Amino acid sequence: MKKNINLKIVVIFFVLGIILILGLGASYLEMLGQIENISVIRENTEVIETINSQISQIKSIIIIACIVYTAISILIGYFVLKAVVSPMKRLIKSAEEIASGENLKLDENNQNLSEVGDLENAFSIMTNELKQKLIEVNRQKKQIETILLHMTDGIIAFDMEGNIIHINPAAKELLEISDTDNNFDKVFKKLDIDINMEKIIYLDNWTSSEQRKNVGEKYVNILFAPFQDESDRPAGVITLIQDITEHVRLDNMRKEFVADVSHELKTPITSIMGYSDTLLEAEYDEDTKIKFLNVISSEARRMARLVTDLLTLSRYDNKKITPEITSFDLGELVKKCQEKLRFEIEKKNHNVECFVTASVPPVIADKYGIERVVLNILSNAIKYTPENGTIKVYVGFVYNDAYIKVIDNGIGIPEEDLSRIFERFYRVDKARSREMGGTGLGLSIAKEILDQNKGSIDIKSEVGKGTEVVIRIPTKK
Repeated sequence: MKKNINLKIVVIFFVLGIILILGLGASYLEMLGQIENISVIRENTEVIETINSQISQIKSIIIIACIVYTAISILIGYFVLKAVVSPMKRLIKSAEEIASGENLKLDENNQNLSEVGDLENAFSIMTNELKQKLIEVNRQKKQIETILLHMTDGIIAFDMEGNIIHINPAAKELLEISDTDNNFDKVFKKLDIDINMEKIIYLDNWTSSEQRKNVGEKYVNILFAPFQDESDRPAGVITLIQDITEHVRLDNMRKEFVADVSHELKTPITSIMGYSDTLLEAEYDEDTKIKFLNVISSEARRMARLVTDLLTLSRYDNKKITPEITSFDLGELVKKCQEKLRFEIEKKNHNVECFVTASVPPVIADKYGIERVVLNILSNAIKYTPENGTIKVYVGFVYNDAYIKVIDNGIGIPEEDLSRIFERFYRVDKARSREMGGTGLGLSIAKEILDQNKGSIDIKSEVGKGTEVVIRIPTKK
């Protein structure tokens, strides 16, 4: 290619020069010819010989001029090729490499800068700057792609025709999008969402752009927003999909909690009001009055326990209880709790055995809170174990934690209820729990206390065979 260009340049200069030389030579020869004709007419021999000699000299000069001009043309062609054509060729080649995504060799460019003129120097600087800009754009593009790829929220971008131009894996999973769902209408009509893309783009301020939808077992919040191009003209719609399943679950739990609290408070209040109104309406004998008053007192105490437990949970939730972290002997604490429940144990004639290993180091926790947890677990074992039952308590040490293991042979807990027993007001047998004076908040409070003391609680159970509760508490290092 370079040789062809060089040849063309040389030929152009050569032809132009030859035409010019031959033209001047021919004009001069014509003039001499006219003089020679006049001399012939006048028979002037000396003039004719002089003119012939000059014609021969002129022809020699023309031949020499053509040879010299040919050499000059070749030199000029080579100079033009080296100073103009070669830099342009390298510039075009560099642009093609950038367009194809190939890396430019800066060392070669620097070497070329020293070999070519100012034009190539300027073009090379522009090429390097363009390369750096492209590298930066490519780096930012990869960063954005990485962010979108690992986002837990779904992102879908649609162009003005409604076609998907970008979608991340989270969006496909949350909306259960298949490969055939490739445009706006297919994606959202399948979800039974009544949304119009034109209204989102052109009437964004007057159109609701947020939707909440149930997709399978998930709840998602879908937000639509138009985006614009560099000329501030509408370019399409961005859709954000958020997984709000956990928020919906917590909201439902809150509603259930409010309903349960209302029901739990309504029952004793109704009993108290009913028995007190009955006493006020008529005269009853002393035994009947005592019976009614005992019911009123029992319901009032139950309501008081419920309110107390609710206030305790509220204080733990709001971090308003400051635990007094101390070092204490866990074995002694368990025995103390067993002694406090001695009356309930004797009443049901239970066989309670407590085993404490000698290697248990002191624990670091809120002693009052841990005592409350142990009392709750032991009292549950006593309540839900039939008369003449067996309850075994083990206190030991494993790894960096002390543990309390309470095993009974009571009625047990169904497997489907084990995952919910720490929920507030959740009871396996609601009627029996109320009859035994339970509020349904004991295990919730126990878990809150252990969480704040960096401990844990695990429960295993089988209906008709009993329950095993394991409590772990950090020990003193």
